Amino acid sequence: MDTTTLKTALLGLLIAGATPAALAGPPPGFEQEIAGFIQRMADKHGFETSHLREMITPGRYRQGIVDAISRPSEAKPWHQYRPIFVTDSRTRQGVEFWNENQTLLSEAEARYGVPAEIIVAIIGVESRYGRHTGSYPVLDALTTLGFGYPRRGKFFQGELEAFLLLCQEEGLDPAQAQGSYAGALGQAQFIPSSYRAYAIDFDRDGKRDLWHNNADVIGSVAAYFKDHGWRPGEPVTHRLEGGGKAHHRFSKAGMKPSLTLSELREAGIELTTDLPGDTLASLVRLKLDRGEEYWLGLHNFYVITRYNHSNHYAMAVYQLSRAIRQARAEADPS
Repeated sequence: MDTTTLKTALLGLLIAGATPAALAGPPPGFEQEIAGFIQRMADKHGFETSHLREMITPGRYRQGIVDAISRPSEAKPWHQYRPIFVTDSRTRQGVEFWNENQTLLSEAEARYGVPAEIIVAIIGVESRYGRHTGSYPVLDALTTLGFGYPRRGKFFQGELEAFLLLCQEEGLDPAQAQGSYAGALGQAQFIPSSYRAYAIDFDRDGKRDLWHNNADVIGSVAAYFKDHGWRPGEPVTHRLEGGGKAHHRFSKAGMKPSLTLSELREAGIELTTDLPGDTLASLVRLKLDRGEEYWLGLHNFYVITRYNHSNHYAMAVYQLSRAIRQARAEADPS
């Protein structure tokens, strides 16, 4: 194709409101994999193959979904990631959400031991307190990623299976459900397997509704953290002094706490905490616009990363939770 012809073709795509990526077709073997999945669902769970074929079609492939999951926000450096989530507006809306749901949050904190500000911050980071629960058809997202994203295809096929079972159990219409580009659901943005495993009917109305029922949303977030080992009353993280290039090896040790505070002190890191020397932590390194900062990733910090496996995510939740608590206290000093 000569240059003039190529420009004409691209102009036609733009006029039509499309892009080459948006029009990209599914990868080879996409239809065959779907057919195999449908048969497995029929054999394993008794689903009707004809009904599944109507729902899960090759036409549900969306290249934009693959593009979106290939550039997650968590890949940004901290100085670009933080301003997305730790903002004045999200803090103000968090105070409003807390005030409107104070009784539910107090009940959840009493039952599960998870501070109200952590629950509120999770909902704030995930969906802006229910304002943005996702605009992608969940079937499109999970079909695309399950059969058109080989890097994590097996995982998303499992999530598609969990989603279909969830719809059956909760009386949901799978064709109508919308969520994130990764198939996360509701205000809490639970993936389908987490919804089935951890969502609770906090107000005992016979349903687990994470889209519209704040009681179930709040209770489910708290239950999720308790089930993943949240320790009531323990700190989440501490800002450190004295970290530098000589300590990068510690930050590469992983998110799970595996370093003792004594080790970090001996390596020259200043710890302004009275926690015992044998306390386990990770070293969280955050890249700033200029320079770096270091934090302790304590046990409860690690628990937050079980919601989203990212130190950036956990730090955003923590810092937003602190901002919300402070703003709420300042608004009502009594």
